[in-house]
Amino acid sequence: MVKRIKITTIGGGSSYTPELVEGFIKHYDELPVSELWLVDIEEGKEKLEIVGNLAKRMIEKAGLPIEVHLTLDRKLALKDADFVTTQFRVGLLEARAKDERIPLKYGVLGQETNGPGGLFKGLRTIPVILDICKDIEELCPNAWLINFTNPAGMVTEAILRYSNIKKVVGLCNVPIGIEMGIAQLLEVDHSRVRIDFAGLNHMVYGLNVYVDGESVKDKVIELLTDSNNSSFVKNIKGLGWEPSFIKALNVLTCPYHNYYYKTNDMVEKDLKNAEEEGTRAEVVQRLEKELFELYKDPTLSVKPPQLEERGGAYYSDAAVRLITSIHTDKRDIQPVNTVNNGAIASIPNESAIEISCVITKEGPKPIVIGDLPVAVRGLVQQIKSFERIAAEAAVTGDYDKTVLALAINPLIPSDTIAKQIVDEMLVAHKEHLPQFKFAETIEV
Repeated sequence: MVKRIKITTIGGGSSYTPELVEGFIKHYDELPVSELWLVDIEEGKEKLEIVGNLAKRMIEKAGLPIEVHLTLDRKLALKDADFVTTQFRVGLLEARAKDERIPLKYGVLGQETNGPGGLFKGLRTIPVILDICKDIEELCPNAWLINFTNPAGMVTEAILRYSNIKKVVGLCNVPIGIEMGIAQLLEVDHSRVRIDFAGLNHMVYGLNVYVDGESVKDKVIELLTDSNNSSFVKNIKGLGWEPSFIKALNVLTCPYHNYYYKTNDMVEKDLKNAEEEGTRAEVVQRLEKELFELYKDPTLSVKPPQLEERGGAYYSDAAVRLITSIHTDKRDIQPVNTVNNGAIASIPNESAIEISCVITKEGPKPIVIGDLPVAVRGLVQQIKSFERIAAEAAVTGDYDKTVLALAINPLIPSDTIAKQIVDEMLVAHKEHLPQFKFAETIEV
């Protein structure tokens, strides 16, 4: 008898949900999902119903026996789940827009997983994810938690340090996007490409690239000296690398490295974009409005192609590939966020890293690399320090630790600017930061 699989998705009203549903449909033979519970909060009720009804139409068209349940009752949805996926946004896109606009006033990048934006998204998200972890302990202690919620590395770090949940994997679509992009560059099928990834979420490097088991890294590095080939993520347009820089670095970068190696250029670009078309959050708000109008169409029963503009390409491929491999003990290799356990020598054993792992029914087994190349090691360690102190600040509501976390982030020019940004953003987000009891008293 085939085991029934119950999957609970927290943040089920997300515009990304049709991606996930499409993945479950495509991989039903390997992953026979019987129940999909989509959970949201009161503010997301309308979107949940729109997305949920589209999910039901997609499954009905596929002719599969998957029950879709829509609920605002998280505990009901979690009861006896086998897998819990999280894809929620505390404060919705309005909060992201503040994360992006406020730092720009100080000449600092505003971005949802990097710098001040990443810090404040983490401060809002971590207390909520830790509450979810308590519910998982109580209601589905054997479930795997698959976290897509950004900043995924910091969130995974917090879960590992401040919850009792051990069956947790952080996941991001950036590595699989890089794999797909490299396959296109080399004009080969994605299944033939493997990349040795190591680092942190949105701070991950490709240490080697293989096609059919043979290293082609030198060829790929040469291709990446062409500025047209420098980015594989729709919401981050690459500016192109200096050929001498990328050759000497001698590893593959990810699109988010633009923020660190081209900081001034990216600030200027974001300031221009904010003035001309709005911040990325404001662009996404317009995209989402269009998407949900499409989702409402009772004749629509497939994922619309416009969803790719949202920046979630390969989301379902990454999520369903991971869940399937855990379920079937496939032991294939995938890049995920998991506990280090000595895989990267210069990162604490108990910290979260993003690294290529063998995926088993017991979870990810990181492929030990020893240490990162010296040229990238320091930046990765600096971001890990930022994530750890930020996670502590999120749990404790410690103001000083919040300023410290931001001041040590490499995107911040000084401790004074760090404090000014923290003060303004604490006030702007105080509704979603209850652990910071004194935000009302800050003058900005």
